[in-house]
Amino acid sequence: MEVGSVLNFLEDKTILIVGATGFLAKIFLEKILRVQPNVKKLFLLLRASDAKSANYRLQNEIIAKDLFIVLKEKLGANFKSFISEKVTLVPGDISYEDLGLKDSILREEICNQTDVIVNLAATTNFDERYDIALGLNIFGVKHVMNFAKQCTKLKVVLHVSTAYVCGERGGLILEEPYNFGDSLNGVSGLDIDAERTIVCDKLDELREQGATEREIKIAMKNLGISRAKVYGWPNTYVFTKAVGEMLVEQLKGRLSVVIMRPTIVTSTLREPFPGWVEGVRTIDSLAVTYGKGKLTCFLGNINGVVDAVPADMVVNAMLVAMVAHANQPSDIIYHVGSSLRNPLTYLNLQDYGLKYFTAKPWINKDGTPVKVGRVTVLTDMDSFQRYMFIRYLLPLKVNSLI
Repeated sequence: MEVGSVLNFLEDKTILIVGATGFLAKIFLEKILRVQPNVKKLFLLLRASDAKSANYRLQNEIIAKDLFIVLKEKLGANFKSFISEKVTLVPGDISYEDLGLKDSILREEICNQTDVIVNLAATTNFDERYDIALGLNIFGVKHVMNFAKQCTKLKVVLHVSTAYVCGERGGLILEEPYNFGDSLNGVSGLDIDAERTIVCDKLDELREQGATEREIKIAMKNLGISRAKVYGWPNTYVFTKAVGEMLVEQLKGRLSVVIMRPTIVTSTLREPFPGWVEGVRTIDSLAVTYGKGKLTCFLGNINGVVDAVPADMVVNAMLVAMVAHANQPSDIIYHVGSSLRNPLTYLNLQDYGLKYFTAKPWINKDGTPVKVGRVTVLTDMDSFQRYMFIRYLLPLKVNSLI
């Protein structure tokens, strides 16, 4: 698709971005404001109790990020007025019906003007509390889809999921939808209302027992993992995202809906500049730990593929899919990754890490550079246990004897 087609589509459009403080959401927002200043309006749904709280989040969690430096340089003194003109804050919470909107006038304005809804709201913690993951990743999707049906001008809904709803299968995985009754292990009976009842019953039980907040948190995390494994998913995150997709399929009716399933999302490749990332995310933790000299071995297949994709490429795919499938009701799912055409292996990571941190070593607090070596990759648990015994356990036993 030509760039001009995307820019033409975005011109004079109104877009509701749900979960606007998320990593991908910020890059998506910045991209639109930078490349198409003639977008009509961007509604940003932020979890906030009122307009003041929403504005605080906008200023501190979005606009203040280095991500917006290029746009600020481009607009200069006009940056603040441009943001005020194009961005409308929407305090709310997708855990509730009607997205938790309290302002009926603003709600009507959104329903009457919105051309596109982009749902990026989610909790992405693998072991999230089940009550939280259920509220955001499952019932949040239900509330977004029901709200979308009230938008009279709506052309397309873009729902961002994850490629790992497919579980731990290997090989070529097709972009197939999930419907209620589906599971990864063939177990039937999945019902979201029953899941909510399980959560409520467990919380009541814990409170009756006088459990502390910490004990409740641990119990909710364990419950999420156990419920995921009942139906074949490895963790709470991918399980609840898969169920969210089931709700999209069940509730979409005649809406034009696109589901995007990115793999491991890394820092930006080119836009608005290379290397922007927020926090230490998934694969980033390996790089940071290695750079600090704390990662000397790794258990895995040296030729195994790490499916990673730069965040700006994911955003570009979102924009193209949004434009291509506007006003076209159908089952559209895209996996956005690199493993098929440009695979990245653990061997590549090993080589790239050594090369990078040798040229640009991590500097300790005392000003000394950290010298890294090649990571030892162990292919099975036996070799891992031998390595740990020789390198760590044996010296400790010797020390204890001395």
